[in-house]
Amino acid sequence: MEKESESARRKLNKTLKPSWVFAIALGSSVGWGAFILPGDWIRDSGPLGAVIGLGIGALIMMIIASSYGVMIKKFPVSGGGFTYAFVAAGKIWAFICGWFLSLGYISIVALNASALTLLLKFLAPGFMKQGYLYSVAGWDVYLPEVLIASAIILLFALINTTGTSVSGQIQFYFSVLLVAGVVLLGVFTYGSADQPFTNLQPFFKGNQSILTSILVILAIAPWAYVGFDNVPQAAEEFNFSPRKATMLIVASLFTSFLIYAIMIGLTGWTFPSTAALGNGDLWLTGEVVRSSLGIAGLAVMAVAIVMGIFTGLNGFFMSSSRLLFSMARARALPNFFRTITKEKQTPVWGIWFVALITLPTPWFGRQALTWIVDMSSTGVSVAYFFTCLAAYKVLAWGKEKIGREIAPVKKFLALIGMIASGVFLALLLVPNSPAALSTPSYILLFAWGLVGIVFYLVIQKRYNSLTQEETEYYILGKTIESEVMEAADDSDKDLPLPDATRS
Repeated sequence: MEKESESARRKLNKTLKPSWVFAIALGSSVGWGAFILPGDWIRDSGPLGAVIGLGIGALIMMIIASSYGVMIKKFPVSGGGFTYAFVAAGKIWAFICGWFLSLGYISIVALNASALTLLLKFLAPGFMKQGYLYSVAGWDVYLPEVLIASAIILLFALINTTGTSVSGQIQFYFSVLLVAGVVLLGVFTYGSADQPFTNLQPFFKGNQSILTSILVILAIAPWAYVGFDNVPQAAEEFNFSPRKATMLIVASLFTSFLIYAIMIGLTGWTFPSTAALGNGDLWLTGEVVRSSLGIAGLAVMAVAIVMGIFTGLNGFFMSSSRLLFSMARARALPNFFRTITKEKQTPVWGIWFVALITLPTPWFGRQALTWIVDMSSTGVSVAYFFTCLAAYKVLAWGKEKIGREIAPVKKFLALIGMIASGVFLALLLVPNSPAALSTPSYILLFAWGLVGIVFYLVIQKRYNSLTQEETEYYILGKTIESEVMEAADDSDKDLPLPDATRS
């Protein structure tokens, strides 16, 4: 039997403002990929094909975001996909979802740290290519990139230990600089182009159908927009009504799409035959900006990229530590993950654990790291599915479900979200699909699954020692039965549910 202090349900401080939460979603969604990959997307699908694919992807993510909004309003606690999988399917599926989602979040922290060194390799190759160590999967590893990536991981771990009142504010300012940089680049490259719309042609890749061009980019939407789901991880720390979450997530997704569209646009509209200009270039978008706007333009772009990397690091440090905290609170992880500081109520050991796990990754080389990230995309898609399933279960078509919110439109969107999540999973796991995992990613996915099985067998007794009511209390802050009774009482009174005032 645990001591009273150990058995008490620990809570996080409510310090996050709406603008900070918007910045968490936006900054986590838009990272280095928005600046590095437009050239690849244009070659794969054409500029218009890429924009349409990402636009449809954003709409699908907004549909899925509707379910996140439902669940945040009903259960404003940390945990995200882990919490919602518990509501949807019980403890075992909650562990599975949390296990793969934690790897996804942590690996994105590592990938963002390595993205900074990738930028520095382009800007200062002479400095970055000193101290050659070895090669991994064709990627040369140099000492400067290892040291810089390690330092940036430690820096953001330290920032996050100070609490969301600091990291949230930093996230907002970084996001402002990110958006400002993209707008400036878009305006000046468009203004310097002689015939921007003519330069964009061909709009689609010539040797494949328009539908294929769109689907190739649509398949990467879960990866392109991953990060908006950091918002439910922060739900316990909102200092405002959880009802605003849907609006904040949708606004961040729309802004993310605009950033992607501008970066694809300026890569294509600045010069005629941009694809030919980029043959053999490591970074087509960087070459376009340097050729059209010179060093000043490249400096603005470098600042925007660094802000995208920093917001990703900050956002995923926060979300991964909150996920680990929530799982530990439910006894699915060791107790030290739910240790919080007395002053700021911050899950400090979860933050340092993420730093500890990611510190060795710069030594593996970027190619090996991309295998892990590609594989972990399945965890994000699984979380999407369970969130939509949970929303579908807690909503009702009509009055036949006593105590549940009657919201047929939201329930229908949840159903569409489940289907979309299943399609995204199929695109990742079915061989020969446009976004199928590489062989190394399949192997790593299988290996991580085996490790998860072993770990579950070790903690199974402790995890299942709690009764259903105790588990609901630790994960949700209340039992589902009490939630239904409260909803039924409020329904009888014909009053809205006072979600924002509940613990």
